Amino acid sequence: MDKFFFDTSAPFADIDRVDGKAKVTGTAKYSAEYELADLVYGVLATSNITKGTITAIDTKSAEKAPGVLAVITHLNAPKVPGYDEGQNPTKGQNNGKGLRIFNDNIIYFNGQPIALVIADTFERATHAASLIKAQYNKEASHTDLTEAIKNDKPIEGDRYKENTRGTKDAWKSAPVQIDTTYTMPIQVHNPMELHATTVRWDGDDKVTVWDKTQGVVSTQRSVAEAFKIDPKNVQVNAQFVGGGFGSALRTWPHTIAAAMGAKKVGKPLKLVLTRPQMFMLVGYRPAAIQRMAIGADKDGRLIGMLHEASSMTSTYETFNEGVVAMTRQLYDCKNVNTKYNIYPLDVSTPTWMRGPGEATGSFPLECGMDELSYALNIDPIELRKRNYAETDPENGKPYSSKFLREAYDMGAEKFGWKNRKPQPRSMNEDGWLVGYGMSTGLFGASRGEAKVAAKLLPDGTLVLQSAVSDSGPGTATTMTQIASNLLGIPPAKIKFELGDSSFPPGPTQGGSTTTSTLGTTVHNACESLKKKLAGLLKTQESEVLPQDVQFGNGEMRLKNGNVITYADAIKAANLPAIEITEASGRNPEMQKYSAYSYSVHFVKVKVHPLTGVVRIDKVVSAADAGTIISPKTAASQMKGGVVGGIGGALMEEGVIDHRYGRWVNNNFADYHVPVHADVPDVEVVFVNKPDPILNPNGAKGMGEIALIGFAAAVANAVYHATGKRIRELPITPDKVLL
Repeated sequence: MDKFFFDTSAPFADIDRVDGKAKVTGTAKYSAEYELADLVYGVLATSNITKGTITAIDTKSAEKAPGVLAVITHLNAPKVPGYDEGQNPTKGQNNGKGLRIFNDNIIYFNGQPIALVIADTFERATHAASLIKAQYNKEASHTDLTEAIKNDKPIEGDRYKENTRGTKDAWKSAPVQIDTTYTMPIQVHNPMELHATTVRWDGDDKVTVWDKTQGVVSTQRSVAEAFKIDPKNVQVNAQFVGGGFGSALRTWPHTIAAAMGAKKVGKPLKLVLTRPQMFMLVGYRPAAIQRMAIGADKDGRLIGMLHEASSMTSTYETFNEGVVAMTRQLYDCKNVNTKYNIYPLDVSTPTWMRGPGEATGSFPLECGMDELSYALNIDPIELRKRNYAETDPENGKPYSSKFLREAYDMGAEKFGWKNRKPQPRSMNEDGWLVGYGMSTGLFGASRGEAKVAAKLLPDGTLVLQSAVSDSGPGTATTMTQIASNLLGIPPAKIKFELGDSSFPPGPTQGGSTTTSTLGTTVHNACESLKKKLAGLLKTQESEVLPQDVQFGNGEMRLKNGNVITYADAIKAANLPAIEITEASGRNPEMQKYSAYSYSVHFVKVKVHPLTGVVRIDKVVSAADAGTIISPKTAASQMKGGVVGGIGGALMEEGVIDHRYGRWVNNNFADYHVPVHADVPDVEVVFVNKPDPILNPNGAKGMGEIALIGFAAAVANAVYHATGKRIRELPITPDKVLL
């Protein structure tokens, strides 16, 4: 192949994952796979009551068990200075004191850790943990959201006050109205990789942590705050993360427990949560009961909307999210009133789960719009277009970009929406009822702060470093794409290093901001490298400007036709390499605009009329996510959202026995998730038009919109197939048949 020079305005190439080979060959190491000298193992023993206090705890049998080195409880736990100062070093939203593990004898939820057993093997630690016996002063517990709504008062605060735009309850005056209640159960992240922490102390004030985390820097900060040591002395590693979905967005108490244990025995310690513990100790999507009322005129123009959401949190922390936000943001409606209620229950703290808040709130909103479309006899897509917001309904600001109409049209064409017969229960194939459903997803697009170190070596290799983690979307691949496009270096000669807190600080991977944030920093670093390279090319007349140079194939081509390699330019300047550290932050210009990413999900279901079984037969997801930098990983993200959406719509349901406050199905046998047979071929289409203002790459977030709205699309398809509106997830055969 001839030498090539990149056109930086051209679409991004479609390359394979740069870490794909390491993952499929098993050379990628995760936080539980580091084997250190003198490594010992920690296993948590947990409470079997839901609320009360520990009055006595018998650890003698565990301490005498073979291979046991120590047993830590609230009675002998090493000091955690951050606890003593009243801080919450494992803070999520910093709303509450948090679970200060082994700090006192109070039990807040069933399955709360009450002891850490440390032994020379995992098996011995597991056996010894089973020997822990505790006595409790048991108190009456309360874990039922439905009962709380009936009998209790929600948490008070500005965030939970009723919010009214325009005229309150304007929907009641509309000629066409719907007023319904929707219920979502607890949903659990359940990534394949269990949460695990490996810790090694080097003295009293220096520690290395291998942790499953979506935020390397935030974990470093939490550990430093807990033990009151300099963050520079806390080394956090998370080179590979086997799925997070939000469960690793904060530092959980078990990480602090692992550090306590390693300090106690003076040896490196590994702590891996069990699958049942994953249901209780690393968050979940909280259950929600929501009322949605919509009023419109006979032409389908929205007159008013009401969205009241009730959800749950723990008694020791207040977790909240944007459940009602999408109702205020998506459609052109002058009169909207929303209310968000949170009830503290005797459960562990929920956390953000992919599509946080919006995934919950989109279910009643998009089902409600579908119900309204049938009441008006207007096509569901047409109804949404009639209420298309040209500016942000919340603040009147223009959008930095919005191509939702294009996403509607592209998705409908790809899906074959025109083949839909509007009448419910009017389509069938091979004895199965057939239904078409669609919905819209929305999530805020933003950009934060990050730093990147870049080193251009004389052989043309580019090394980029940032303390960001990658929980699966392909961050290293995307950053490689950006650098390759801008500098004209083949992807194979670019190495993006991440997951190391000693690198320049990167963003926590969550909220669909990593590509926008870190991609901006990589873009700026590449532009700075161009300037430095061009600065090495002195002529007798003047300095060469970057815009007068074509960069590609490790070479610079000047206007006069001369070609100079990066290596020759660096050697001529007597430099071993060109090194820079670049930072970027929010774009002040964005204060004038609103920014969102959008998805449109199209679903075809088949419903068996006798058994009520629902099968997903076809899915098309269209997205307006700005410039698509890495087509393969972007499509993979969208498909992953569909898989999660199928689980949430048809099978996922966390069940607690409210008599005891105990989980019933905290395992993969009883908590059902989609398998290959549940997922059809999924087609993804992108508008692929850049956002010209949000960031220089034109990219917007994608991870959240991949899921947001999908459950509603399934429910709407089931209604079209059967004529039965199911407003409680998951949509199981018994609900279809009732």
